[in-house]
Amino acid sequence: MSIDRRVIVLPDKHALAAEAADRFVATTTRLLRERPAVHVVLTGGSVGIAVLAAIAAHDQCTAIDWARVHLWWGDERWVPSGDPERNEGQARAALLDHLAIPAENIHTMPASDSGMTLDEAAAHYRDELLRAGGGAFPVFAITFLGVGPDGHIASLFPERPGPTIAEPDVIAVRDSPKPPPERLSLTLPLLNSSERVWLVLAGADKAAALGLALAGAATADVPVAGVGGRERTVVFIDEAASAEVPESLIAPTEYWTGAMDQPDWQP
Repeated sequence: MSIDRRVIVLPDKHALAAEAADRFVATTTRLLRERPAVHVVLTGGSVGIAVLAAIAAHDQCTAIDWARVHLWWGDERWVPSGDPERNEGQARAALLDHLAIPAENIHTMPASDSGMTLDEAAAHYRDELLRAGGGAFPVFAITFLGVGPDGHIASLFPERPGPTIAEPDVIAVRDSPKPPPERLSLTLPLLNSSERVWLVLAGADKAAALGLALAGAATADVPVAGVGGRERTVVFIDEAASAEVPESLIAPTEYWTGAMDQPDWQP
């Protein structure tokens, strides 16, 4: 992870989602005053979707100029469109269907019934990213990532080739130990090109993986250990997931409410 990292411990999953949503709204609003567009990478999972629902419920959500926000995904399950397992469908129900956002700003990964092979779908999404960035990958302002009990992020699993790929790219995943076995995923170098990486995780089953990551475990063994935003990395967790977090990394209340990264926190 990057040197500038902090762990924010909230009482429970609900408070975690609300805090991440509050920070997202404040940060996105500020960034839209400074640049023409903001690119955000979304994640799935119960906590990631809870954060999206909390954004939708935020009283300042509709004040964001969503016409200048582009939404991407860090990974997707290779299942048919409309399948309830797709991260896209869950994100639409939680947030996207409630926004005044142009359809062309929602950059979904292809589905298994798109007429493409898995490799073609990876190339298609890579090309879409490059077009959006004018020939280079766009600058992601915020990337949300969930974390599995085994330390996987996106669809990059331990003891698989994905976490050790050295180039920014979109890859086909065929050997996921978690069903479905076929997926699409951004690589770690592409995820780590983000200005801010925000990890969102809850539950005691995540504590060991997070503790190993913060202690500097090998990325091949604990993929989340290799995650770090170019400007900062923030880990939002509930108390149950905090058991193995070093005390020195837990941000005090005053750090979170004012002293921490103040330009991002200003409304």
